[in-house]
Amino acid sequence: MPLSTALDRLPSLIAIDGPAASGKTSVGRALVQHFGYRFLDTGVTYRAVTLAALRAGISPADEAACAALAGRLDIRLEPDGTRTSLGEEDVTELIRGPEVESNVSSYSALPAVREVMVRLQRRFAAEGHAVLAGRDIGTVVLPDAPLKFYLQASEAARAERRSAQATSWGPAQATAEARRDITLRDRKDSSRAVSPLQAAPDAIVIDTTDLALEDLIARVIEAVECAAA
Repeated sequence: MPLSTALDRLPSLIAIDGPAASGKTSVGRALVQHFGYRFLDTGVTYRAVTLAALRAGISPADEAACAALAGRLDIRLEPDGTRTSLGEEDVTELIRGPEVESNVSSYSALPAVREVMVRLQRRFAAEGHAVLAGRDIGTVVLPDAPLKFYLQASEAARAERRSAQATSWGPAQATAEARRDITLRDRKDSSRAVSPLQAAPDAIVIDTTDLALEDLIARVIEAVECAAA
């Protein structure tokens, strides 16, 4: 059966939300491999803006300048979610660096920046058969997505995962350091005035604290197939 035909029977859009290191990206990439969906970790769009703003010396205190910069950026996204570029420059590794990590919450909390990035994210989704992962996909970016997931896990479990995956995700961190960063990020994401971290009312909530990754992926794949039945 041609891939396009197989995809046609599946939900056209899937939203995956949840805090850092809850499994969103791993699940999204698994859906790419299993079904052929396109995938966007929306966090990379805010990280790209943060990198560009830091390079340009634009403070998050200047919201208008940040939004103007975001609107000018040529953010290029690979359909499988593996690479991110600013124009011709591959910034996939740079946007995971410590300076971006410590500043991204401040830039992503700006309403004017979020407005620009939500338009970009919706354009990606409009091309069809896409999985978008983030913190406000089911509530703001794609509120009408036919299938939504919200992944959650304890801070301890997420810190252990972040520490274990550091060599592929970003700079190495001890578990205690990762937990401190995750706690701070959770606090900022949950308390911001615009698009706070929360599950959509119609999302399938999965606690991944004690779930092996393969079991989590199997559960999500089953839910996708059930939605298509």
